Amino acid sequence: MTKIFCDIADKSLIKKFNKKKIVKGFTTNPSLMRKAGAKDYKIYSLQILKATNKPVSCEVFADDEKNMILQGDKISKWGTNVYVKVPVLNSKGKFMGRVIKNLNSKKIKLNITAVYTHRQTRQILNCINKKTKVIISIFAGRMADTGKDPLKIFKKSIILAKNYKNVEILWASTREPYNYIQARSLNCHIITAPPEIIEKIENFGKSYLKLTTDTVKGFLKDSKKSKFKI
Repeated sequence: MTKIFCDIADKSLIKKFNKKKIVKGFTTNPSLMRKAGAKDYKIYSLQILKATNKPVSCEVFADDEKNMILQGDKISKWGTNVYVKVPVLNSKGKFMGRVIKNLNSKKIKLNITAVYTHRQTRQILNCINKKTKVIISIFAGRMADTGKDPLKIFKKSIILAKNYKNVEILWASTREPYNYIQARSLNCHIITAPPEIIEKIENFGKSYLKLTTDTVKGFLKDSKKSKFKI
């Protein structure tokens, strides 16, 4: 069964979605933190981690190996439920294998992010052990935005990871609720989605008749509010 994580950094929403059984964890990144109004990264992250006992991914933001490792070490100590989020490449396109291998060897749970190819998945797997938990986040939505088919990458990556019981493949940059159906059909381990998409997933199961009547009622309601005449 594909687990659903909530992709958010807003503390009030994390508290709200933490109560939902459908939500099994949370993912964040520096962009979401900034949008949520975080001023102090560590303090804000600690507040999030205390708000839930579910897995939470907190990302490093250094761009060199040495400082990524230092930041990863620090983040790993913030809570037992924290996953250190590390990009597969830095901004210069260099594979962060040394960072992944170093942190993984210290039994630090990792979320390797911004993955776009099965070759990158293979590189990651070659750097880790078969015991410490690792999430590999493949950015399906951003891939599809450029006209590339993410399903092929997921299929190959899931096959590559099948001998690693400690590795989970995550569908990231979710664009619509139907992506959950796609991820589930692939036996993808996790999908992370923003709150508004999770709420739509909760409403799955409407009949075609209900969809039709709800749509028509919406049009009718708006036309009456607008006082349109023909």
